[in-house]
Amino acid sequence: MNTVCDLAKGKCKPCEGGVPPLADAEAAKLLATLDSWQRSGNIINKTYKFKNYYETMAFVNATAWISHREDHHPDLAVGWGQCTVSYTTHAIGGLSENDFICAAKIDALFAL
Repeated sequence: MNTVCDLAKGKCKPCEGGVPPLADAEAAKLLATLDSWQRSGNIINKTYKFKNYYETMAFVNATAWISHREDHHPDLAVGWGQCTVSYTTHAIGGLSENDFICAAKIDALFAL
């Protein structure tokens, strides 16, 4: 997967451990396809801004729906007019392609 469109069309694969996290070079390559996502160790995150609390909560609920469909769930930090979305793959103690697929799907949601 080389573009954000490719990632957004991807489907998360079940991950129960036993596979290594992405190498730093591969994670950096995937991160470069995303808009404004940051990497901090084994986590990628982005803060989305909104006009009000209602829009923030609508985004949180839509993110929950995408996460449920992909069976890959982020940590969400919600405040008035903003939500920070953080992905990591806990089962492998690092980043997997699933994290980048879901990040791209959340970006596509935000663009609607």
